[in-house]
Amino acid sequence: MTYWRRVSLSLFVVCFGTNVSTPLLLVYRERLHLSDAVLTTIFGAYAAGLVPAILFSGPISDRLGRRRVTVPFVALAGLSTALFVPAADHEWLLYLARFLQGVVSGVVFSVATAWLAELSGPGHHQAAGRRAAVAMTLGFSLGPLTSGALGQWAPAPTVLPYVVHLVLLVAGVGALIGVPETLSARATGPLLRIRLRPGTARTFWVLVAPTAVCVYAFPSVAITVVPLFLPRHAHQIAFTGLVGGLTLGSGTVAALSAGRLGSRAAAFGVTMGALGYTACAVALGQADQALALVGAGLLGVGNGLALAAGLALTHRLADPLARGSLTSVFYGLAYLGFAAPYVVAELAARTSGAIALAALAGLSALLGLWLAAKWNPMSLRL
Repeated sequence: MTYWRRVSLSLFVVCFGTNVSTPLLLVYRERLHLSDAVLTTIFGAYAAGLVPAILFSGPISDRLGRRRVTVPFVALAGLSTALFVPAADHEWLLYLARFLQGVVSGVVFSVATAWLAELSGPGHHQAAGRRAAVAMTLGFSLGPLTSGALGQWAPAPTVLPYVVHLVLLVAGVGALIGVPETLSARATGPLLRIRLRPGTARTFWVLVAPTAVCVYAFPSVAITVVPLFLPRHAHQIAFTGLVGGLTLGSGTVAALSAGRLGSRAAAFGVTMGALGYTACAVALGQADQALALVGAGLLGVGNGLALAAGLALTHRLADPLARGSLTSVFYGLAYLGFAAPYVVAELAARTSGAIALAALAGLSALLGLWLAAKWNPMSLRL
């Protein structure tokens, strides 16, 4: 197996674990008598650990190397997963496990992505971005799909899904044995810095940054808000897992096609996200589960294309000695999108879930038009 495929496998395994707990939140709600607001907060504890980890891990890896940072944190993912087993009886452990999972994920997402890009070789920014996006979205999708099915129909619903992930982690850590360090020159100076190639700062902030926010604004709404706002039913755990799997599975397929779309990938992805929000808004208004699945799929397409296009341009714009730092910034911006479910919840409390999603659809449509007009790599000064 080539080196970049080994890192992709480890990235996939860590991403698999991040959403194993998502469908099982419905089990925890019944067992621990948790409110929907508490469930949303537990889900958000992940971002609280992830964002600072993302911001600092990339710059640290620019100094210490990709391997020395990635390998121990892939292994540490096992601890965060194991904590979810006793958390089934202790609410505070759910917060701790989700927070630690965010820290581990933030480090691995940022540093392993930069490592994969360097292992892909110079001049392969588009391929590296696509490879990382496929590994991540495939892991994100199969995690909730697997745990949703196990949580609905298998014995020990709060144990078995995590055992599956622990087994996968053994393979993920083993895959990194022998993968070489790629960073020959080490960064110096201030830890937190943003270094881009000359003349590209405006491109990053006006094109890449808003695209990054959409990366997780789309799936976070589909996975959390839509299942919670629809009427309860007998197979809700499996349905929630299906929503997560469909959303992020669509992202995997979309990421594979990003190269064919070229400079149109970001604008097309954000437009698909706008259509997804629209479909989900109508689904909530009509309590239509089938239409909600259509909306989830469209939001997944938006996620995959925005991730692949944003990462490709980020790697292209980055100063080679600060690629880890800029990748961290990209993911930090992306996880601002985790605020989208809170925005929807607040707007829904004042209006309705359908109106809240319609508002996000309008904003996404405007952004899609902006990106279509401005995302032109031929004009980049590189």
